[in-house]
Amino acid sequence: MDISEVELKKKIAKMLIMGFDTLSASKEDAVYSWVKDLGIAGVILFDKFYKDKNKAKNIQNPQQLKALTSDLHAISKNKLFIAIDQEGGRVARLKQGDGFCATPSAKDLGSTGESEAKVQYKKLAKELQELGVNIDFAPLVDLGINQQSEVIYKLDRTYSDKADVVSKFSEIFMDQLHQHKVSSCLKHFPGHGSAHGDSHEGFVDSSDVWNEIELQPYKQLLPKTKMIMTAHVFNKNIDDKYPATLSYKTNTKLLREKLGYEGVIIGDDLQMGAIKEHYHNKEALKLSINSGVDLVMYCNQLGLDDPAQIIDTVFNLVKEGEIKLQRIEEANQRIDKLLSEI
Repeated sequence: MDISEVELKKKIAKMLIMGFDTLSASKEDAVYSWVKDLGIAGVILFDKFYKDKNKAKNIQNPQQLKALTSDLHAISKNKLFIAIDQEGGRVARLKQGDGFCATPSAKDLGSTGESEAKVQYKKLAKELQELGVNIDFAPLVDLGINQQSEVIYKLDRTYSDKADVVSKFSEIFMDQLHQHKVSSCLKHFPGHGSAHGDSHEGFVDSSDVWNEIELQPYKQLLPKTKMIMTAHVFNKNIDDKYPATLSYKTNTKLLREKLGYEGVIIGDDLQMGAIKEHYHNKEALKLSINSGVDLVMYCNQLGLDDPAQIIDTVFNLVKEGEIKLQRIEEANQRIDKLLSEI
């Protein structure tokens, strides 16, 4: 390899989004050294701990959150991604009870109309910008096909079961985010709306229910899309071996080559049961990065992973020839482009 160990590890760190456990980013907090010394790409924020919904994790109120993001941006040597899941409705890390703006669910806005959606999403985007957040893992473009889905339909996360309606409202959301220097992120590719089960908990197979119409919002929104999140869903129609997050056929052959997508691909949380229960961390990292994933995410809600160990694991995979250096370089180029646009 014609690259130093230090330089390569910097490039690998630039591919990591990490969750952390504190309300602050002082020198005593682990996230401080993750950002300052390791140079991770960014962080994802949560209001509560997954296993203790009464305990605040990163978000208490607007003043505290603004101080946290300001500190994180200040200690980073490079521009930092600060990400959040703020869809509206029941998937909202910023809650009205903590002093933040309330946003209706996708289902509600899908039936209320476009003008109200624009008003609500403008308010949401403005708040994120003021709070120092620059990535929103939204809009969700899964179609509301399976009305028994506990993790999509029953949480009111989808605008409609019709692709054109989903695309229309998603575009409104994306436009407002981009106008306020916040990157949107379409999810969950290639479609989670028809699937049964929750990939947080374990293996989800959509092979018998998935329909190609679920790709339609991606096709329609591709020219405006800066980031797409993969699903941990297995679909033998696309890849008979791996779930989407680990699938070269899904992320490179379908999304990049067939659909022509050139932006950043982020993998959904690698700690989720659909991955952790079936793959060792080293194998999951190798497969996801080789599949075309540019940003690897560990939310640290379902476990605790140390970014230094992840960086070492990927470094060794490159050294062993299991991941090509070119793949790391490509990911960094896409990440740099996105950073320049937010």
